[in-house]
Amino acid sequence: MLDALTEAEIQAYQSQGFILRRSVFSRVEIEQFNAAIDRLAADVIAQSHEGQEYRIDGRRFVDLDNQTLQFEPAPFEQDLRVLEPAHPLSSAVLTLLKDTRLVQPMQVLTGSDHVSLWTDKINFKRPGGSEFGWHQDAPYWMHDAAHLTQLPNVMVTLDDVVPGSGGFRVVQGSHQAGIHAARNDGTQLEGFYTHDDAVDVSQVVEFNEPAGSAIFFDPFLIHGSARNESGKRRRALIATYQPANLPTLKTKQVVNLG
Repeated sequence: MLDALTEAEIQAYQSQGFILRRSVFSRVEIEQFNAAIDRLAADVIAQSHEGQEYRIDGRRFVDLDNQTLQFEPAPFEQDLRVLEPAHPLSSAVLTLLKDTRLVQPMQVLTGSDHVSLWTDKINFKRPGGSEFGWHQDAPYWMHDAAHLTQLPNVMVTLDDVVPGSGGFRVVQGSHQAGIHAARNDGTQLEGFYTHDDAVDVSQVVEFNEPAGSAIFFDPFLIHGSARNESGKRRRALIATYQPANLPTLKTKQVVNLG
């Protein structure tokens, strides 16, 4: 299979916890996709007053039907930070998730001949957009999934990522130790963030890659991103796959992808 993983990539995933493939999608493909998600963002922001608004650690969230909208902290509280899941609202997102350039590697990483979607989200990362603290995905999902090791992620970069724009970063090899100790700082979400003592800064890898690149990574890998200090957006799609015929995290519907 043209898009399947090589033996070297599989070994890298097992040892380092990630695989990088640069420029998987063309500039034209990414431009068309970005136009679709920008329209989507405008639509859900316009509808956000109809949802249930609440605060977690001082940050604004809105539940709108099956979607969760996370907004930037002040002074950008009207700017969307994360939309999860995006696929029920956008055929463009679903089409990208079904692309063989993502599906075939995920068949290898899940150990399944056919895959379905666990969850997906768009990170919008506006100029000045806030950081994503060090965390693992497994602690978020451990109460909802018995198949944590079969939930590989992929990030598709939707803008060129340059130093200072808050690029995705990981602690390579950190997935091998399972779930790490959580923060204990008194915040509401302390249990979902990795304790600073578990982060080996000497093993941090930051991805400053062109738009259309794909980074596949393990659900136990510690990852995050810094504040976007650049004057440009740093959008990204992050999706999590699983073996076929299993329900998604939020809607509980089965979304088979290939």
